[in-house]
Amino acid sequence: MRANHASTIIGRVFRRFLISAAILCVFWLQSTDSASAQTSQTTVLGLRIGVHGAKTRLVMDMDGPARFQTFVLADPYRVVIDLSEVTFRIPDGKKVNRIGGVDGYRFGLFEPGTSRVVFDLTEPRVIAAAFELPPRAGGNHRLVIDLGKVGRAEFLAASKASIAKRMAARRETQAPSAVATRRVPSWDERAKNVKKVIVIDPGHGGVDPGAIGASGTYEKAIVLAASKTLKSVLEKTGRYDVILTRENDRFIRLRERVAASRAADADLFISVHADSIADKRLRGASIYTLSEQSSDKEAARLAEAENKSDIIAGMDFSDETPEVTNILIDLAQRETMNQSARFAGYLAEELRGAVRTHRRAHRFAGFAVLKAPDVPSVLLELGYLSNEKEERMIRSPEFQNKVAQALTKGIDRYFETVQSAAR
Repeated sequence: MRANHASTIIGRVFRRFLISAAILCVFWLQSTDSASAQTSQTTVLGLRIGVHGAKTRLVMDMDGPARFQTFVLADPYRVVIDLSEVTFRIPDGKKVNRIGGVDGYRFGLFEPGTSRVVFDLTEPRVIAAAFELPPRAGGNHRLVIDLGKVGRAEFLAASKASIAKRMAARRETQAPSAVATRRVPSWDERAKNVKKVIVIDPGHGGVDPGAIGASGTYEKAIVLAASKTLKSVLEKTGRYDVILTRENDRFIRLRERVAASRAADADLFISVHADSIADKRLRGASIYTLSEQSSDKEAARLAEAENKSDIIAGMDFSDETPEVTNILIDLAQRETMNQSARFAGYLAEELRGAVRTHRRAHRFAGFAVLKAPDVPSVLLELGYLSNEKEERMIRSPEFQNKVAQALTKGIDRYFETVQSAAR
């Protein structure tokens, strides 16, 4: 009996040791982001949208040159501009008045070395011209994109051609991925102290800002700070190995977030978010678990919004299988869903005693990011950024520490129950 138990532990350690390389590949950019930030010198200083006859002109003012590629995507109609990594000093594009078929824009780091700007369109428009103008008389560099109105069939043809061109260029120029310098515990270290592995997923990031608070705070920044606090508190217990899906402001596809938890052989997966809603009176934290049937209309709305993260970032799904495109991965196994619900119950109880929670603290909906079939997973909503008072509170380190302490207690209780049931 004891030999079987030892064999199970060693097997688990060995699996985790073998997949360390996979974990490093998923997070390889953690070591390269600081270097790329240091070498990035060009700043986007302004973005203008104007109508000139039949064409819509997009102009980005920059203090230096930048390489760029463009492509267009359908359903919904979008124009995507990928730049060599730059710094943005332009206003939020969600509040732009509709002009020339443009419904708004968003921007941010897409991947190491690449910044992305995504323009939402109200109708099909293709890129008629794209060029960079050098500075004149001490002025700025300008990137100019002209859009022309077309029918859907012509747009789809242009989209296919632009994506093919972009992919060909990426194959020619993309260097092999660097591997993060994250220290991997030795075999002896892991064998002596097998800790539970928890993957924490700060939602959104990079070109996808997530919800925007009453004072203009981005969800992506708040949840990253809260996730780092949770990681610190958990690691101080000495009982957990904690991995963040992102440690900086970058975009990660939904399927990669799920894959990270599986690659890490995670015992638990926690995705951290902060909601925004039209009713500015609503307040309180919530814990969500996966279900095909949502617990209420608000949960369904939130899941639908979160599941569009990849579309918001300008992802192209033309090379994916229908299974990946539609649901990203298979539906979670029933036992995993049961474990997730049990885990969420403990977290909800602990949160109620520490911070204000929604009247239904444990809710459920069809979040794609929770669909790992073999890792108990929950989605934490810290609260509502649309509520001015709650937004200020969620941003505070004191609140984030309270949440982290409560979650740690809930995680401890969950593992105590699991271990008791296994005896």
